[in-house]
Amino acid sequence: MITLHHVEQTRSMRTLWLLHELEVPFEVSIHAFDKSLRDPGYLAISPAGRVPSLEIDGERMFETGAIAEYLCERFSPDRLGRMPGAPDRMAWLVWIHFAETVSQHCAALTQQHVALRDDSMRSPIVMKLEAARIIKCYDAIEARLDGGIVSQNYLLMSGFTAADVNVGQAVYMAQHFAKLDNHPNVAAWYARITDREAFQLSLPKDVPLFDRSFYDPWPVE
Repeated sequence: MITLHHVEQTRSMRTLWLLHELEVPFEVSIHAFDKSLRDPGYLAISPAGRVPSLEIDGERMFETGAIAEYLCERFSPDRLGRMPGAPDRMAWLVWIHFAETVSQHCAALTQQHVALRDDSMRSPIVMKLEAARIIKCYDAIEARLDGGIVSQNYLLMSGFTAADVNVGQAVYMAQHFAKLDNHPNVAAWYARITDREAFQLSLPKDVPLFDRSFYDPWPVE
């Protein structure tokens, strides 16, 4: 049995989405976005007190890139994964892990807009800088999808893979802080991949982390 430890609207959403795409049996243990992730029982599963963590065959995993690589290798090496020897293995690895580049900026902005306990702790300068860095990430994805006359449907020319899942979930989070208005290829790709049933199944069911769809940076005084 596979058990995913999950907090809604966090990085663990990409593992939840991938598990639905894989169509393997699994259970979800939903946690609150609070200090309970520092409880000794949970730290025994995820030493840094973060999600996702995955229990599988008596072993424990954390870090979404590693989880995606392992699950694809085991359950979908040729459909959602690209194994050693595949022509686009290198690109698959790059984009699987590029998701974390996007997510680190989302995490900083989530802290600024959501997690800090009072307004005096928030920084308008950090808000603007991190939102601009997300735009730079959009630029990289836009360039990847720009195939010249015909744009790519997915991050890999060979089709939809776990790379689209990982980066797609990161873009789902990023849009709370930076819009896709100037990135038409990214917007079209994002609409395509989020129309999938597995994505819909990974959306928050209970109390979402974010209380609005978009957070504007505060003005710098």
